[in-house]
Amino acid sequence: MGSQNPRFNSLDQWLQWQETLHPSAIDLGLERVERVAERLDCRNPGSLAITVGGTNGKGSALAMLEAILLRAGYRVGCYTSPHLFLYNERLRLQGEPVPDATLCDAFDRVDKARGDISLTYFEFGTLAALDIMRQEQPDVALLEVGLGGRLDAVNIVDADAAVLTSIGIDHTDWLGPDRESIGREKAGIFRAGKPAICGDASPPQSVRDEARRLGADLRVLGADYRLQESARGWHWQGRHSRFRDLPRPALAGAHQLANAASVLMVLEMLGEQLPVSREAIESGLKWVALPGRIQKINGRVEQVLDVSHNAQAALALADTLRHMPAAGRTYAVMGMMKDKNVQSFVSALQAEIAGWYAVGLEPERASKPQQLAADIRTVVGAAPVACCASVDEAIDRLRGTVKPGDRILICGSFHTVAEWALRKPEFD
Repeated sequence: MGSQNPRFNSLDQWLQWQETLHPSAIDLGLERVERVAERLDCRNPGSLAITVGGTNGKGSALAMLEAILLRAGYRVGCYTSPHLFLYNERLRLQGEPVPDATLCDAFDRVDKARGDISLTYFEFGTLAALDIMRQEQPDVALLEVGLGGRLDAVNIVDADAAVLTSIGIDHTDWLGPDRESIGREKAGIFRAGKPAICGDASPPQSVRDEARRLGADLRVLGADYRLQESARGWHWQGRHSRFRDLPRPALAGAHQLANAASVLMVLEMLGEQLPVSREAIESGLKWVALPGRIQKINGRVEQVLDVSHNAQAALALADTLRHMPAAGRTYAVMGMMKDKNVQSFVSALQAEIAGWYAVGLEPERASKPQQLAADIRTVVGAAPVACCASVDEAIDRLRGTVKPGDRILICGSFHTVAEWALRKPEFD
């Protein structure tokens, strides 16, 4: 690969350059990334690999898997995206984000291996993560699919098991206009003869069809494994094992039980290679943490941070808000990307929200606050909608509005949550 000096010496320099390397931010397809992966010999990143795809719930399922496996004593690598605060969050080894120097060294290896092959920002990062895990050789490599499945860079790995958490409407420009087409793309992460777990109890037929075509061993929530809420927590039943009165996951929302049930199903199916005790399962569920997923910050004015940005996630968020009502009113601070369906997102939430703050965000692909506010108004009618140039402006306006007992919901994008959380606002 040559011995020339690295192109850059800092993580920020590498990342800024990667954003400009490829002519388009998204370029689905595996040919370019496969060629570089072959040169790096990084298509088998660990002793055992599990990929997790789906419209919503990927990060939560990965976090639960990671927590349980760490408590079972395994060495775990976990690749996820996007990050909330620091790029380093995208790759964790033994639960800790990798340092800048490790990423820079991997970026240099990818750069030297690619030659004249152009890579997107996501492809470059995925190859670097796989290269780092190949060197570290964890017992288990947990890999989150970025967009779709079949043509996503993560799918160059022939995983030992694949999980689909849910199939909803999102990224329609890339994956198709309906659940059937989206399900077909997402099921592309399944492999012949390998466990394929679907946590959507009503999957589109295309998921079953693709599993059959690929020869995967498909298990679907509600048919092949089940959950039931109980007074002490919840029960789970798989094909060969069952657990009664498990603790609820530490992540908020009833929808997290489906994610947890799918995690237990993949662990049952990999039980011979990856035995896990009930003690590890209970501990992992109790202590799992994932910032920005219905994350509650207590205070005289409660704050709820949630990165949800599509209708399916908004419905789960609305259900959770209903089950943990605020004493006063709930106000929503919302920034979104241009490609998201604002109306369907707002429709799912509107019954829980007394007032809206449409905010501008830093990325160019973010919706302008004026357009976002207009889109919100088409759904909420007479409910107040404020147009704010930035998160800072929304914070200033809210200081004059909220009262003790009220709640502020920050949602619509990873960027909205990150910009708010970095400011750590307090309200008297």
